[in-house]
Amino acid sequence: MPTIRSQLFKFYFRMRNSRLPLDRPIPDQRETLDRRGATLLPMAERMVAARVNAYDVPAEWIDVRDTKSDRAFLFLHGGGYFIGSCQSHRGFGSHIAKASRARMLLPEYRLAPENQFPAGLLDARAAYRFLLAQGYTPDRIVIGGESSGGGLTLALLQSLRDEGLPMPAGAVLISPWTDLLGTGESLRTRARQDPWLRPAGIEIVANRYRGTTPTDHPLVSPLYADLTGLPPLLIHVGDDEILLDDSTRLAENATAAGVEVSFKIWKGLWHAFHAFYPWVPEAKHANREIGEWVVAKTETQAQEDAEAEIDDDSISRGSYRHRRAPLGRAPQSTMASKSTGGDLDRRQGRRQPSN
Repeated sequence: MPTIRSQLFKFYFRMRNSRLPLDRPIPDQRETLDRRGATLLPMAERMVAARVNAYDVPAEWIDVRDTKSDRAFLFLHGGGYFIGSCQSHRGFGSHIAKASRARMLLPEYRLAPENQFPAGLLDARAAYRFLLAQGYTPDRIVIGGESSGGGLTLALLQSLRDEGLPMPAGAVLISPWTDLLGTGESLRTRARQDPWLRPAGIEIVANRYRGTTPTDHPLVSPLYADLTGLPPLLIHVGDDEILLDDSTRLAENATAAGVEVSFKIWKGLWHAFHAFYPWVPEAKHANREIGEWVVAKTETQAQEDAEAEIDDDSISRGSYRHRRAPLGRAPQSTMASKSTGGDLDRRQGRRQPSN
């Protein structure tokens, strides 16, 4: 049963958001999300963020102060592909990173409508290649994100598979947006319960991102993708969100494709409720579950034995930490630099290196 506290918060949120216009100026929406994320979502205790250039993609490392885990979590933030940044999501990401005992890379991939598909995907791929070049082995990397970040995670996994790049140990999908066509029955059946999203906004946001690409393209709407060969997936979704069927159908398709799927529907909760950890007890519990899953998927018995000797309050992995080049200046490895094209147009404009 959902807690009384979460239900009161959901009622307040639904009343508040129902009055907001869907066509608010994009700069205003970006500023609002960044400001609220920075002021209302505090960093986890002892966690710090540091800027880094991940192959020309602005990003932040998020980790426990004075330590560097050899487990990496590439976190792709949500926001409908048109809002969101390190400022809005570093607090949220820090709690998942701490629960996962991982060093998190939070990239600021290019946003629509200024940069439509596949710009964000190209940046996500560059961030993953950056992790490989830093010395993180694929079996110690997890990719994940919430909402559109979950959809982008699935697109990145397809890209890595199709190009023959090494796959990560798993992927975490929090209320993933997988069907930009908006065909799920839950858009109708959950419209009154969802305090965050409204069905009328799906097409508007989808068109901002996809540009001229068909909406059912598998890298735009991963629900229509061949999921064969993807790593294990952890999917969390709220029962009271219009994108519920984006997750239920994804779980069915992935299972049918032979992918290992851990799937949980959280009763009485809403889209990406994990981000509301300061107020909602279930969010803290869900983030801990994510951390436990990440640790389980990236452990070996030898590593478990080694970590058993490390103090529980520390995520330092000094006993078997990889040697890495200085941050932001790592040489590009042969594996990371391999390019086979695939469905992505590599001639798309890339970010200019920051000064």
